[in-house]
Amino acid sequence: MQSFIWISYDLGVTGDYEGLYTWLDDHDAKECGNSVACFSFCYDGDLFESLKTEIEEAVVLNKRSRIYIICMQEGETRGRFIIGRRKSAPWSGYGTYAEYVDDRGF
Repeated sequence: MQSFIWISYDLGVTGDYEGLYTWLDDHDAKECGNSVACFSFCYDGDLFESLKTEIEEAVVLNKRSRIYIICMQEGETRGRFIIGRRKSAPWSGYGTYAEYVDDRGF
């Protein structure tokens, strides 16, 4: 299968950006702003697991590494951390609305 995806990455100050940039270049990724890229990805099985496996083989990751994927699946926009997890946002506490935690259909 093939899907068009956006990837957002934060590998920390000493992260393996060279490894990630090599992987992104090999996938003909396009730059979409600071630490964001997009590209088409061919895979078998689960998209998120396939991406995670490929990235883990190509990039040295540590406990601070975070990679978030956004894609369309079954007509819905989906997002998921494939490496790391969500942390408190710098704007947390400024707004008047409750946090929306379901990353489908935004």
